Amino acid sequence: MVELTQLMDNEVFMAFASYTTIVLSKMMFMSTATAFYRLTRKVFANPEDCAGFGKGENAKKYLRTDDRVERVRRAHLNDLENIVPFLGIGLLYSLSGPDLSTAILHFRLFVGARIYHTIAYLIPLPQPNRALAFFLGYGVTLSMAYRLLRSRLYL
Repeated sequence: MVELTQLMDNEVFMAFASYTTIVLSKMMFMSTATAFYRLTRKVFANPEDCAGFGKGENAKKYLRTDDRVERVRRAHLNDLENIVPFLGIGLLYSLSGPDLSTAILHFRLFVGARIYHTIAYLIPLPQPNRALAFFLGYGVTLSMAYRLLRSRLYL
């Protein structure tokens, strides 16, 4: 069984932990950004969230959608769809003994792609900016999965 001190000595695992912290912090920022846009634009999804702005019919006018809020929310959902697979596959990959420089390249490309994807989504930048960022991050996760399956797992 692997002890925690052994994991702390594993440079690839520590690199994975570092880049995972960055990408998870970015994802947490997205939920804060969604809340910020909802509050500043007074756009809510649930009746109880509108209670501070009035009662009855007056509060119902705040139950609506807003393009800006929806754009931030969709960017956050896209993070959830892409970062979760990266976490699982990246963890297994980092523990499979890959070359440090190759692993760091994978991690940096993924984190950079996710940050750029968010920027392209929120500004918004014209396509294919967002699509290229998405496919780069997706490709990195697939590359780690392929390397892991090819070298360490028994199929």
